[in-house]
Amino acid sequence: MGRIRKFTVASAQYGIGRPKSFEDYAHRIAAKAEEAAHGGASLLMFPEYGAMELASLFGEKVEADLQGQIGALDELAPQVDALHQDLAAAHGLHILAASLPVRVPGRELPVNRARLFAPNGRNGHQDKIIMTRFEREEWAIGGGDGLSVFETDLGCIGIAICYDCEFPLLVRTMVEAGAELILIPSCTDTLRGHGRVRVGAMARALENQCYAIVSPTVGKAPWSPSVDINRGVAGVYGPPDIGFPETGIVAEGRFDEDMLLFAEINLDLVAEARRAGQVLNHQHWSEQPGVDLWPIPPVRTFDLLSEED
Repeated sequence: MGRIRKFTVASAQYGIGRPKSFEDYAHRIAAKAEEAAHGGASLLMFPEYGAMELASLFGEKVEADLQGQIGALDELAPQVDALHQDLAAAHGLHILAASLPVRVPGRELPVNRARLFAPNGRNGHQDKIIMTRFEREEWAIGGGDGLSVFETDLGCIGIAICYDCEFPLLVRTMVEAGAELILIPSCTDTLRGHGRVRVGAMARALENQCYAIVSPTVGKAPWSPSVDINRGVAGVYGPPDIGFPETGIVAEGRFDEDMLLFAEINLDLVAEARRAGQVLNHQHWSEQPGVDLWPIPPVRTFDLLSEED
């Protein structure tokens, strides 16, 4: 089948809960997928660390133990992934599952991993590259060792997990590899944190003349030392250029509310802005002094495309 250039995205402002069983959690994720599908979405995205609520399944001892949470969530990861893969197939959705810490063979520290599932059964992952102070100093989660792009029926997608969107060269590497759409799952506990992610997303959309979509955790979970306070708003951003809103804000949710934000994506607008926009940031990137000193690192490509009919 040909690539879809115009489609609807549903970005979750995901309220952290306290599921009593895996079935309880699965029912809630399934309800979000059904809502997204009924709303006409082709892509559903969940936030960074949204899956940390599953630590509630292991009792108060694990709930209060950051390292214990990592081990428990790592054991559940295959079950979580199977759930999202099944929902992607059942609803014809591409689903970015909420990131969670996983252990990787041969690596000392766990990584913060987001996984993208296509309705055809294929999937791929992106690990967070640059860790926040909390992840480094308190949680002992390590950075990933490479960048990925995802070739899908919805175009070429990159994923910049929360803090990563605040570093231009990470996203530019994905764009150089073909990305037109950057997914930014986030988890922030203050308005300042949310502001940094929002500014980062809008800046990346401007300089790369692409879409940047933010999906945050929201709400309070006082039982959890990792996601106890969550502030944010989902947002879909583009370059403030021809065909896009003058502010660059395509859509934003209602602050701190558990909800899905729906928005229309038109990748033809990305191509046109890059070709003949009022400004040509994407084309003119190489004119920055010193950019020739930056060797573009290799990027892994996950092929999530459907087979040709």
